[in-house]
Amino acid sequence: MLTDPVLVLNNSYEPLVISTVRRAVVMVYLGKARLVEPRDGQMVRSISRAMREPSVVRLEYYARVPFKNVMLNRKNIIKRDEGRCQYCGASNRPLTVDHVIPRLQGGTDTWDNLVCACDRCNNKKGDRTPAEAGMSLLKAPARPSHLTFMRQLIRRGDEIWSKYLFGN
Repeated sequence: MLTDPVLVLNNSYEPLVISTVRRAVVMVYLGKARLVEPRDGQMVRSISRAMREPSVVRLEYYARVPFKNVMLNRKNIIKRDEGRCQYCGASNRPLTVDHVIPRLQGGTDTWDNLVCACDRCNNKKGDRTPAEAGMSLLKAPARPSHLTFMRQLIRRGDEIWSKYLFGN
């Protein structure tokens, strides 16, 4: 299908963006990209041509990309923490964002201080630190890179992407 995801790599094989089959086919046809990994058995056909449907394409030139800063917001914190409460691990409850060090104690709105928490754990913790509340974090919060979110897309993309996203 022309809207399926395609991994676009820079000329140096570093992941750049997730695109669509339609856009990838156009880039290959215009000579701006080269097919690296086709989808198994899938073809894209026009009246005069047929080509294998791309899963991974690589740009023919090196694209200078400015540092991609991931915006700090509720949606991205929940994405970073994979939709799981960082205290109990639950993913089937309503989720919110919790300050590890509460604002009343000088906590700030930073990647290092915000975690995904279920309502139950957030209420239990209250305006205390996890140590004061007798709770512990499953993993320490940290600033994600744009690749963190691209790696999560592997579930929706092809397994072949893993060697480009994870460096296997």
